[in-house]
Amino acid sequence: MTQPYQFHKSILREYDIRGIVGETLHEADAAALGRAFGTIVARASGKSAPVIAVGRDGRVSSPALEAALVEGLKSTGAEVVRTGVGPTPQLYFAATTLGTDGGIQVTGSHNPPHHNGFKMMLGKKSFFGAQIQEVGRISAAGDIVEGAGSVRDHDISDAYVARLLEEAVDNDLAIGWDPGNGAAGTVIGRIVAGLKGRHLVINEAVDGTFPAHHPDPTEPENLEQLQHLVAENKLDIGIAFDGDADRIGAIDAKGRIIWGDQLLAILAADLLQDKPGSTIIADVKASQVLFDEIAKLGGKPLMWKTGHSLIKTKMAETGSPLAGEMSGHIFFADRFYGFDDALYAALRLIRAVVKAGVSLTELRDRLPDTVNTPELRFPVVEEEKFAIVDKVKANLAAAGAEVDATDGVRVKNADGWWLLRASNTQAVLVARAEGSDDAALDRLKASLTGALVAAGVTPPKI
Repeated sequence: MTQPYQFHKSILREYDIRGIVGETLHEADAAALGRAFGTIVARASGKSAPVIAVGRDGRVSSPALEAALVEGLKSTGAEVVRTGVGPTPQLYFAATTLGTDGGIQVTGSHNPPHHNGFKMMLGKKSFFGAQIQEVGRISAAGDIVEGAGSVRDHDISDAYVARLLEEAVDNDLAIGWDPGNGAAGTVIGRIVAGLKGRHLVINEAVDGTFPAHHPDPTEPENLEQLQHLVAENKLDIGIAFDGDADRIGAIDAKGRIIWGDQLLAILAADLLQDKPGSTIIADVKASQVLFDEIAKLGGKPLMWKTGHSLIKTKMAETGSPLAGEMSGHIFFADRFYGFDDALYAALRLIRAVVKAGVSLTELRDRLPDTVNTPELRFPVVEEEKFAIVDKVKANLAAAGAEVDATDGVRVKNADGWWLLRASNTQAVLVARAEGSDDAALDRLKASLTGALVAAGVTPPKI
Protein backbone atom coordinates (compact mmCIF):
# COMPACT_ATOMS: atom_id res chain seq x y z
CA MET A 1 0.00 0.00 0.00
CA THR A 2 1.29 3.47 -0.93
CA GLN A 3 2.07 5.88 1.88
CA PRO A 4 -0.95 8.17 2.46
CA TYR A 5 -0.52 11.79 1.39
CA GLN A 6 -2.64 14.76 2.44
CA PHE A 7 -3.01 17.80 0.16
CA HIS A 8 -3.35 21.29 1.59
CA LYS A 9 -7.11 21.78 1.95
CA SER A 10 -7.09 24.96 -0.15
CA ILE A 11 -5.71 23.53 -3.39
CA LEU A 12 -8.43 21.04 -4.39
CA ARG A 13 -10.72 23.48 -6.19
CA GLU A 14 -13.95 23.06 -8.12
CA TYR A 15 -12.44 23.16 -11.61
CA ASP A 16 -8.76 22.43 -11.05
CA ILE A 17 -6.00 22.02 -8.49
CA ARG A 18 -4.26 25.29 -7.73
CA GLY A 19 -1.99 26.77 -5.07
CA ILE A 20 0.93 29.00 -4.18
CA VAL A 21 4.25 27.36 -5.02
CA GLY A 22 6.35 26.73 -1.93
CA GLU A 23 3.46 27.50 0.41
CA THR A 24 0.41 25.37 -0.41
CA LEU A 25 1.73 23.63 -3.54
CA HIS A 26 4.93 21.58 -3.73
CA GLU A 27 6.58 18.99 -5.96
CA ALA A 28 5.37 16.34 -3.50
CA ASP A 29 1.80 17.42 -4.31
CA ALA A 30 2.47 16.95 -8.03
CA ALA A 31 3.82 13.45 -7.42
CA ALA A 32 0.85 12.59 -5.18
CA LEU A 33 -1.54 13.91 -7.82
CA GLY A 34 0.16 11.70 -10.40
CA ARG A 35 -0.35 8.66 -8.21
CA ALA A 36 -3.99 9.44 -7.42
CA PHE A 37 -4.97 10.56 -10.91
CA GLY A 38 -3.16 7.61 -12.49
CA THR A 39 -5.15 5.33 -10.19
CA ILE A 40 -8.45 6.96 -11.14
CA VAL A 41 -7.70 6.74 -14.87
CA ALA A 42 -6.58 3.10 -14.59
CA ARG A 43 -9.78 2.14 -12.81
CA ALA A 44 -12.03 4.17 -15.11
CA SER A 45 -10.41 2.79 -18.26
CA GLY A 46 -9.99 -0.75 -17.01
CA LYS A 47 -6.39 -0.66 -18.24
CA SER A 48 -3.23 -1.52 -16.32
CA ALA A 49 -1.28 0.91 -18.54
CA PRO A 50 -3.60 3.79 -19.42
CA VAL A 51 -2.26 6.50 -21.72
CA ILE A 52 -2.17 9.97 -20.14
CA ALA A 53 -1.08 13.14 -21.96
CA VAL A 54 0.85 15.73 -19.93
CA GLY A 55 1.66 19.31 -20.94
CA ARG A 56 2.86 22.41 -19.13
CA ASP A 57 2.86 26.17 -19.38
CA GLY A 58 5.89 28.46 -19.24
CA ARG A 59 5.95 29.26 -15.53
CA VAL A 60 9.25 29.01 -13.71
CA SER A 61 7.89 26.28 -11.42
CA SER A 62 6.24 24.20 -14.16
CA PRO A 63 9.22 22.03 -15.24
CA ALA A 64 9.80 20.71 -11.72
CA LEU A 65 6.10 20.18 -11.06
CA GLU A 66 5.70 18.38 -14.39
CA ALA A 67 8.66 16.10 -13.67
CA ALA A 68 7.23 15.12 -10.29
CA LEU A 69 3.77 14.62 -11.81
CA VAL A 70 5.16 12.32 -14.51
CA GLU A 71 7.00 10.21 -11.92
CA GLY A 72 3.79 9.85 -9.93
CA LEU A 73 1.85 8.79 -13.03
CA LYS A 74 4.56 6.31 -14.04
CA SER A 75 4.44 4.67 -10.61
CA THR A 76 0.85 3.62 -11.31
CA GLY A 77 1.76 1.91 -14.58
CA ALA A 78 0.60 4.74 -16.84
CA GLU A 79 2.06 5.40 -20.27
CA VAL A 80 2.79 9.13 -20.14
CA VAL A 81 2.81 11.15 -23.37
CA ARG A 82 4.64 14.43 -22.75
CA THR A 83 3.46 17.16 -25.14
CA GLY A 84 5.87 19.79 -23.80
CA VAL A 85 5.38 23.52 -23.27
CA GLY A 86 2.27 24.96 -24.84
CA PRO A 87 -1.23 26.31 -24.28
CA THR A 88 -3.73 24.37 -22.21
CA PRO A 89 -5.95 23.95 -25.32
CA GLN A 90 -3.03 22.20 -27.02
CA LEU A 91 -3.11 19.61 -24.23
CA TYR A 92 -6.88 19.30 -24.65
CA PHE A 93 -6.29 18.81 -28.38
CA ALA A 94 -3.75 16.08 -27.67
CA ALA A 95 -6.06 14.26 -25.27
CA THR A 96 -8.92 14.52 -27.76
CA THR A 97 -7.12 13.53 -30.96
CA LEU A 98 -4.58 10.99 -29.69
CA GLY A 99 -7.23 8.87 -28.03
CA THR A 100 -5.61 9.03 -24.59
CA ASP A 101 -7.38 7.90 -21.44
CA GLY A 102 -6.70 11.16 -19.64
CA GLY A 103 -4.72 14.39 -19.67
CA ILE A 104 -3.16 16.90 -17.29
CA GLN A 105 -1.84 20.39 -17.98
CA VAL A 106 0.52 21.94 -15.44
CA THR A 107 -0.58 25.58 -15.46
CA GLY A 108 -1.21 28.56 -13.25
CA SER A 109 -3.54 29.97 -15.93
CA HIS A 110 -4.07 33.72 -15.40
CA ASN A 111 -2.83 33.76 -11.80
CA PRO A 112 0.31 35.50 -10.45
CA PRO A 113 3.76 34.08 -11.31
CA HIS A 114 4.22 32.32 -7.94
CA HIS A 115 0.97 30.37 -8.38
CA ASN A 116 0.62 27.11 -10.29
CA GLY A 117 -1.70 24.16 -10.64
CA PHE A 118 -3.22 21.44 -12.80
CA LYS A 119 -6.17 21.15 -15.21
CA MET A 120 -7.35 17.62 -15.95
CA MET A 121 -9.35 15.52 -18.38
CA LEU A 122 -10.72 12.01 -17.95
CA GLY A 123 -11.06 10.58 -21.44
CA LYS A 124 -12.31 13.53 -23.51
CA LYS A 125 -14.29 15.11 -20.66
CA SER A 126 -13.48 17.69 -18.00
CA PHE A 127 -12.38 16.36 -14.63
CA PHE A 128 -13.87 18.56 -11.91
CA GLY A 129 -16.02 18.92 -8.79
CA ALA A 130 -16.46 15.67 -6.86
CA GLN A 131 -13.84 14.01 -9.06
CA ILE A 132 -11.18 16.40 -7.78
CA GLN A 133 -12.25 15.71 -4.21
CA GLU A 134 -11.84 12.01 -4.98
CA VAL A 135 -8.17 12.71 -5.77
CA GLY A 136 -7.79 13.95 -2.20
CA ARG A 137 -9.64 10.96 -0.72
CA ILE A 138 -7.63 8.37 -2.64
CA SER A 139 -4.35 10.06 -1.79
CA ALA A 140 -5.16 10.41 1.91
CA ALA A 141 -6.16 6.74 2.08
CA GLY A 142 -3.11 5.52 0.18
CA ASP A 143 -5.56 3.70 -2.09
CA ILE A 144 -3.17 3.72 -5.06
CA VAL A 145 -2.50 1.20 -7.84
CA GLU A 146 1.13 0.37 -8.55
CA GLY A 147 2.96 -0.45 -11.75
CA ALA A 148 5.98 0.29 -13.91
CA GLY A 149 4.92 2.92 -16.40
CA SER A 150 6.71 4.59 -19.30
CA VAL A 151 7.27 8.05 -20.74
CA ARG A 152 7.58 9.28 -24.32
CA ASP A 153 7.69 12.73 -25.85
CA HIS A 154 5.23 13.72 -28.55
CA ASP A 155 5.42 17.17 -30.13
CA ILE A 156 1.84 17.78 -31.18
CA SER A 157 2.23 21.51 -31.77
CA ASP A 158 2.48 21.30 -35.57
CA ALA A 159 -0.71 19.23 -35.78
CA TYR A 160 -2.42 21.65 -33.38
CA VAL A 161 -1.40 24.71 -35.41
CA ALA A 162 -2.47 23.02 -38.64
CA ARG A 163 -5.88 22.29 -37.13
CA LEU A 164 -6.31 25.90 -36.04
CA LEU A 165 -5.30 27.20 -39.45
CA GLU A 166 -8.14 25.26 -41.06
CA GLU A 167 -10.19 28.31 -39.98
CA ALA A 168 -7.93 30.80 -41.81
CA VAL A 169 -9.72 33.01 -44.36
CA ASP A 170 -8.57 35.47 -47.00
CA ASN A 171 -8.52 38.97 -45.55
CA ASP A 172 -6.61 42.22 -45.51
CA LEU A 173 -7.06 42.95 -41.81
CA ALA A 174 -4.30 44.46 -39.68
CA ILE A 175 -4.18 42.62 -36.35
CA GLY A 176 -2.12 42.98 -33.18
CA TRP A 177 -1.45 39.94 -30.99
CA ASP A 178 -0.37 39.86 -27.34
CA PRO A 179 0.32 36.42 -25.81
CA GLY A 180 1.45 38.25 -22.65
CA ASN A 181 4.64 36.13 -22.38
CA GLY A 182 2.35 33.16 -21.75
CA ALA A 183 2.16 29.71 -23.29
CA ALA A 184 0.49 30.96 -26.49
CA GLY A 185 3.93 32.30 -27.42
CA THR A 186 5.01 28.77 -28.36
CA VAL A 187 2.64 28.68 -31.33
CA ILE A 188 1.58 32.25 -32.14
CA GLY A 189 4.41 32.80 -34.64
CA ARG A 190 3.40 29.77 -36.71
CA ILE A 191 -0.27 30.74 -36.57
CA VAL A 192 0.38 34.30 -37.72
CA ALA A 193 2.67 33.04 -40.50
CA GLY A 194 -0.27 31.04 -41.85
CA LEU A 195 -2.71 33.96 -41.94
CA LYS A 196 -3.35 36.58 -44.60
CA GLY A 197 -3.31 40.26 -43.68
CA ARG A 198 -0.86 42.31 -41.62
CA HIS A 199 0.14 41.08 -38.16
CA LEU A 200 2.18 42.49 -35.29
CA VAL A 201 3.05 40.35 -32.27
CA ILE A 202 4.27 41.63 -28.90
CA ASN A 203 5.37 39.74 -25.78
CA GLU A 204 5.82 36.54 -27.78
CA ALA A 205 8.71 35.11 -25.75
CA VAL A 206 7.49 32.66 -23.10
CA ASP A 207 8.59 34.07 -19.74
CA GLY A 208 7.07 32.79 -16.50
CA THR A 209 7.87 36.03 -14.70
CA PHE A 210 5.50 37.91 -17.08
CA PRO A 211 7.69 41.01 -17.40
CA ALA A 212 5.35 43.03 -19.66
CA HIS A 213 2.12 42.73 -17.68
CA HIS A 214 0.00 40.22 -15.79
CA PRO A 215 -1.43 37.58 -18.19
CA ASP A 216 -5.12 38.24 -17.58
CA PRO A 217 -6.96 40.02 -20.44
CA THR A 218 -10.09 40.59 -18.34
CA GLU A 219 -8.27 43.35 -16.43
CA PRO A 220 -8.20 46.61 -18.47
CA GLU A 221 -4.67 47.59 -17.38
CA ASN A 222 -3.33 44.38 -18.94
CA LEU A 223 -4.64 45.49 -22.35
CA GLU A 224 -3.07 48.95 -22.34
CA GLN A 225 0.06 47.86 -24.23
CA LEU A 226 -2.09 46.22 -26.90
CA GLN A 227 -4.27 49.34 -27.13
CA HIS A 228 -1.15 51.44 -27.78
CA LEU A 229 -0.01 48.97 -30.44
CA VAL A 230 -3.37 49.18 -32.22
CA ALA A 231 -3.48 52.98 -32.06
CA GLU A 232 0.13 53.56 -33.16
CA ASN A 233 -0.08 51.15 -36.10
CA LYS A 234 -3.69 51.84 -37.12
CA LEU A 235 -4.69 48.19 -36.65
CA ASP A 236 -8.22 46.84 -37.06
CA ILE A 237 -8.20 44.38 -34.17
CA GLY A 238 -6.14 43.60 -31.08
CA ILE A 239 -6.22 40.11 -29.57
CA ALA A 240 -4.78 39.05 -26.21
CA PHE A 241 -4.55 35.77 -24.30
CA ASP A 242 -4.21 34.74 -20.70
CA GLY A 243 -1.24 32.76 -19.38
CA ASP A 244 -2.35 29.40 -20.78
CA ALA A 245 -4.39 30.69 -23.76
CA ASP A 246 -7.80 29.33 -22.83
CA ARG A 247 -9.19 32.87 -22.37
CA ILE A 248 -9.31 35.62 -24.98
CA GLY A 249 -9.40 39.39 -24.79
CA ALA A 250 -10.02 41.72 -27.73
CA ILE A 251 -10.09 45.41 -28.59
CA ASP A 252 -11.39 47.21 -31.67
CA ALA A 253 -9.76 49.89 -33.82
CA LYS A 254 -10.96 52.57 -31.39
CA GLY A 255 -9.15 50.83 -28.54
CA ARG A 256 -12.37 49.75 -26.85
CA ILE A 257 -12.34 46.49 -24.95
CA ILE A 258 -14.73 43.94 -26.45
CA TRP A 259 -15.85 42.07 -23.35
CA GLY A 260 -16.45 38.33 -23.25
CA ASP A 261 -20.22 38.57 -23.64
CA GLN A 262 -19.86 41.05 -26.52
CA LEU A 263 -17.43 38.72 -28.27
CA LEU A 264 -19.90 35.89 -27.80
CA ALA A 265 -22.69 38.02 -29.30
CA ILE A 266 -20.56 38.70 -32.40
CA LEU A 267 -19.56 35.05 -32.74
CA ALA A 268 -23.14 33.89 -32.18
CA ALA A 269 -24.44 36.20 -34.93
CA ASP A 270 -22.03 34.55 -37.35
CA LEU A 271 -22.77 30.99 -36.23
CA LEU A 272 -26.54 31.41 -36.27
CA GLN A 273 -26.44 32.28 -39.97
CA ASP A 274 -25.22 28.74 -40.62
CA LYS A 275 -27.00 26.98 -37.75
CA PRO A 276 -30.28 28.81 -37.09
CA GLY A 277 -32.11 27.89 -33.93
CA SER A 278 -28.98 26.72 -32.11
CA THR A 279 -28.71 26.86 -28.34
CA ILE A 280 -26.03 29.36 -27.27
CA ILE A 281 -24.88 29.15 -23.65
CA ALA A 282 -23.48 31.99 -21.53
CA ASP A 283 -22.75 32.23 -17.83
CA VAL A 284 -24.81 34.17 -15.31
CA LYS A 285 -22.39 37.12 -15.37
CA ALA A 286 -23.17 37.89 -19.02
CA SER A 287 -25.12 40.95 -20.13
CA GLN A 288 -28.84 40.74 -20.76
CA VAL A 289 -27.97 42.30 -24.12
CA LEU A 290 -26.29 39.02 -25.11
CA PHE A 291 -29.31 36.85 -24.29
CA ASP A 292 -31.62 39.30 -26.07
CA GLU A 293 -29.36 39.40 -29.14
CA ILE A 294 -29.24 35.61 -29.39
CA ALA A 295 -33.02 35.42 -29.23
CA LYS A 296 -33.40 38.25 -31.78
CA LEU A 297 -31.11 36.35 -34.17
CA GLY A 298 -33.26 33.23 -33.89
CA GLY A 299 -31.07 31.34 -31.43
CA LYS A 300 -32.00 29.83 -28.10
CA PRO A 301 -30.17 31.62 -25.28
CA LEU A 302 -29.37 29.52 -22.21
CA MET A 303 -28.01 31.04 -19.01
CA TRP A 304 -25.82 28.63 -17.08
CA LYS A 305 -23.44 28.39 -14.14
CA THR A 306 -20.02 30.03 -14.22
CA GLY A 307 -17.09 27.65 -14.64
CA HIS A 308 -15.41 26.23 -17.73
CA SER A 309 -16.00 22.60 -16.70
CA LEU A 310 -19.68 23.26 -15.99
CA ILE A 311 -20.17 25.05 -19.30
CA LYS A 312 -18.49 22.25 -21.28
CA THR A 313 -20.67 19.66 -19.57
CA LYS A 314 -23.84 21.65 -20.33
CA MET A 315 -22.81 22.03 -23.98
CA ALA A 316 -22.48 18.28 -24.35
CA GLU A 317 -25.84 17.76 -22.62
CA THR A 318 -27.73 20.25 -24.82
CA GLY A 319 -25.85 19.85 -28.10
CA SER A 320 -24.93 23.53 -28.04
CA PRO A 321 -22.39 24.49 -30.75
CA LEU A 322 -21.16 27.64 -28.96
CA ALA A 323 -20.83 28.92 -25.41
CA GLY A 324 -18.87 31.53 -23.50
CA GLU A 325 -18.18 33.28 -20.24
CA MET A 326 -17.57 36.89 -19.25
CA SER A 327 -14.06 35.78 -18.28
CA GLY A 328 -13.18 35.19 -21.95
CA HIS A 329 -13.55 31.41 -22.11
CA ILE A 330 -15.11 30.69 -25.53
CA PHE A 331 -16.17 27.15 -26.38
CA PHE A 332 -16.83 25.94 -29.93
CA ALA A 333 -18.35 22.54 -30.64
CA ASP A 334 -19.16 23.76 -34.17
CA ARG A 335 -16.34 22.42 -36.37
CA PHE A 336 -14.25 21.97 -33.21
CA TYR A 337 -14.09 19.86 -30.05
CA GLY A 338 -16.18 21.74 -27.49
CA PHE A 339 -13.34 22.89 -25.24
CA ASP A 340 -12.23 26.46 -24.50
CA ASP A 341 -9.48 27.50 -26.89
CA ALA A 342 -8.72 31.22 -27.16
CA LEU A 343 -6.50 30.77 -30.21
CA TYR A 344 -9.27 28.97 -32.07
CA ALA A 345 -11.78 31.60 -30.90
CA ALA A 346 -9.47 34.30 -32.30
CA LEU A 347 -9.52 32.69 -35.74
CA ARG A 348 -13.30 32.33 -35.61
CA LEU A 349 -13.52 36.02 -34.67
CA ILE A 350 -11.45 36.98 -37.72
CA ARG A 351 -13.69 34.77 -39.88
CA ALA A 352 -16.83 36.38 -38.39
CA VAL A 353 -15.53 39.90 -39.14
CA VAL A 354 -14.60 38.96 -42.71
CA LYS A 355 -17.96 37.26 -43.35
CA ALA A 356 -19.85 40.25 -41.93
CA GLY A 357 -18.10 42.53 -44.43
CA VAL A 358 -17.69 45.28 -41.82
CA SER A 359 -15.10 46.10 -39.16
CA LEU A 360 -15.04 44.76 -35.61
CA THR A 361 -15.66 48.36 -34.58
CA GLU A 362 -18.93 48.43 -36.51
CA LEU A 363 -19.99 45.04 -35.14
CA ARG A 364 -19.40 46.40 -31.63
CA ASP A 365 -21.33 49.59 -32.46
CA ARG A 366 -24.35 47.52 -33.46
CA LEU A 367 -24.70 46.15 -29.92
CA PRO A 368 -26.90 48.18 -27.54
CA ASP A 369 -25.04 50.14 -24.89
CA THR A 370 -25.67 49.53 -21.20
CA VAL A 371 -24.10 50.84 -18.02
CA ASN A 372 -22.60 48.20 -15.79
CA THR A 373 -20.16 47.50 -13.01
CA PRO A 374 -17.03 45.46 -13.44
CA GLU A 375 -16.97 42.14 -11.62
CA LEU A 376 -17.11 43.01 -7.91
CA ARG A 377 -15.48 40.71 -5.38
CA PHE A 378 -16.20 40.85 -1.63
CA PRO A 379 -13.93 38.81 0.70
CA VAL A 380 -15.89 36.65 3.15
CA VAL A 381 -15.21 33.67 5.39
CA GLU A 382 -14.88 30.58 3.14
CA GLU A 383 -17.27 28.51 5.25
CA GLU A 384 -19.95 31.21 5.15
CA LYS A 385 -20.07 32.25 1.49
CA PHE A 386 -22.75 29.82 0.27
CA ALA A 387 -24.88 30.39 3.39
CA ILE A 388 -24.84 34.15 2.73
CA VAL A 389 -26.11 33.66 -0.82
CA ASP A 390 -28.81 31.28 0.47
CA LYS A 391 -29.92 33.91 2.98
CA VAL A 392 -30.09 36.59 0.29
CA LYS A 393 -32.10 34.19 -1.88
CA ALA A 394 -34.56 33.50 0.94
CA ASN A 395 -35.01 37.20 1.69
CA LEU A 396 -35.64 37.95 -1.99
CA ALA A 397 -38.18 35.14 -2.26
CA ALA A 398 -40.03 36.50 0.76
CA ALA A 399 -40.09 39.93 -0.88
CA GLY A 400 -41.49 38.53 -4.15
CA ALA A 401 -38.50 39.58 -6.28
CA GLU A 402 -37.93 38.11 -9.75
CA VAL A 403 -34.92 35.85 -9.18
CA ASP A 404 -32.99 33.44 -11.39
CA ALA A 405 -31.20 30.94 -9.12
CA THR A 406 -29.14 29.15 -11.79
CA ASP A 407 -25.92 30.13 -10.01
CA GLY A 408 -26.39 32.26 -6.92
CA VAL A 409 -29.08 34.90 -7.43
CA ARG A 410 -29.64 37.09 -10.48
CA VAL A 411 -32.31 39.70 -9.77
CA LYS A 412 -34.12 41.36 -12.66
CA ASN A 413 -36.33 44.46 -12.52
CA ALA A 414 -37.27 47.47 -14.63
CA ASP A 415 -33.83 49.05 -14.12
CA GLY A 416 -31.83 46.01 -15.27
CA TRP A 417 -30.30 43.25 -13.17
CA TRP A 418 -27.80 42.43 -10.47
CA LEU A 419 -26.04 39.18 -9.61
CA LEU A 420 -24.61 37.71 -6.42
CA ARG A 421 -22.89 34.33 -6.34
CA ALA A 422 -20.30 32.53 -4.24
CA SER A 423 -16.99 31.92 -5.98
CA ASN A 424 -16.13 28.24 -6.38
CA THR A 425 -12.42 28.99 -6.29
CA GLN A 426 -11.90 31.73 -3.70
CA ALA A 427 -13.27 32.95 -0.36
CA VAL A 428 -15.23 35.75 -2.00
CA LEU A 429 -18.71 36.71 -3.10
CA VAL A 430 -18.90 37.81 -6.73
CA ALA A 431 -21.35 40.49 -7.83
CA ARG A 432 -22.21 42.43 -10.95
CA ALA A 433 -24.94 44.89 -11.95
CA GLU A 434 -26.16 46.28 -15.27
CA GLY A 435 -28.65 49.07 -15.86
CA SER A 436 -30.14 51.05 -18.70
CA ASP A 437 -28.47 54.29 -17.53
CA ASP A 438 -26.43 55.69 -14.64
CA ALA A 439 -29.46 56.36 -12.45
CA ALA A 440 -30.76 52.83 -13.01
CA LEU A 441 -27.36 51.37 -12.16
CA ASP A 442 -27.21 53.39 -8.94
CA ARG A 443 -30.59 51.97 -7.89
CA LEU A 444 -29.45 48.44 -8.72
CA LYS A 445 -26.26 48.87 -6.69
CA ALA A 446 -28.31 50.17 -3.80
CA SER A 447 -30.57 47.13 -4.05
CA LEU A 448 -27.57 44.80 -4.07
CA THR A 449 -26.01 46.57 -1.09
CA GLY A 450 -29.30 46.38 0.81
CA ALA A 451 -29.59 42.64 0.13
CA LEU A 452 -26.07 42.05 1.44
CA VAL A 453 -26.63 44.13 4.55
CA ALA A 454 -29.88 42.27 5.26
CA ALA A 455 -27.88 39.02 5.08
CA GLY A 456 -25.31 40.28 7.59
CA VAL A 457 -22.61 41.44 5.16
CA THR A 458 -21.37 45.02 4.97
CA PRO A 459 -19.79 45.41 1.53
CA PRO A 460 -17.40 48.20 0.55
CA LYS A 461 -18.98 51.09 -1.34
CA ILE A 462 -19.86 49.97 -4.87
